[in-house]
Amino acid sequence: MSVLRRVLCQNRWLPQTRALSTQGPLVDLKVDNAGVAVMTLQRPPVNSLNLDLLKEMSKSLDEIAKNKSKAMILTSASPKVFSAGLDIMEMYKPDLKRVEEFWTTLQEVWFKLFGSNFITAAAINGHAPAGGCLLAMCCEYRVMTGGNFSIGLNETALGIVAPNWFMDTMTNTIPVREAEYALTTARMFNVEEALKVGLIDEVATDKDDAIAKCKGFIGKFDRIPALARSITKLKMRQAAIKRLQDGRREDLNEFLQFVQNPKIQKSLEMYIQSLKKKA
Repeated sequence: MSVLRRVLCQNRWLPQTRALSTQGPLVDLKVDNAGVAVMTLQRPPVNSLNLDLLKEMSKSLDEIAKNKSKAMILTSASPKVFSAGLDIMEMYKPDLKRVEEFWTTLQEVWFKLFGSNFITAAAINGHAPAGGCLLAMCCEYRVMTGGNFSIGLNETALGIVAPNWFMDTMTNTIPVREAEYALTTARMFNVEEALKVGLIDEVATDKDDAIAKCKGFIGKFDRIPALARSITKLKMRQAAIKRLQDGRREDLNEFLQFVQNPKIQKSLEMYIQSLKKKA
């Protein structure tokens, strides 16, 4: 059983219809007195990234930038899952206008998170497959809680090729050879493996400890001029950002062709049915 399937089944997940209403905000954003924002994803049960959640993340990132917060920590309200990645219901029998907005919003979130001026850290308090791993890798520092959790880009296991910007994000995080091997084999790293390869930077005992360690990382920049730090960060990430900027429409078209492929739709249908049976 794939990691994603196991995560979803353990949480008794069933594919959600687009008409399902969500109780409460999908993102909780709080800023402390030190100017550190904590963005908590809270779309039960596993923070699957649908259009609504991505829109809220995009708005929250805009608010952090507008308010000139010093830093942001990304975490999850779920006790076992940071984010299970993209919501496959956005891709199954899609409305073309909505699915186009879904993908362009995902691109926007990546631009705003990966290319942010402010300091970013991820307190990964659970599983982080696929898109969940992408969000974590966009952050400059990653702390993961110990336990039977895993993290990685496992798209190839589902017959999906990760977009170039997913790959660029991974090669910005771990060595190219390690990234190539992980991407082609759909490798999911356990906590210790992720630490060893550099996919995460520290291991925490729990979520509170993970957030505290993220704040410790943020505090290292107190004596570093903010402008010098942010320009250096963006220069290091400029090539990956420009690559998507230049090829954004092409990337969208590739995604739209993918979701309209009858074979892909059949695969998604079979996958959804298998999840229902497991649940």
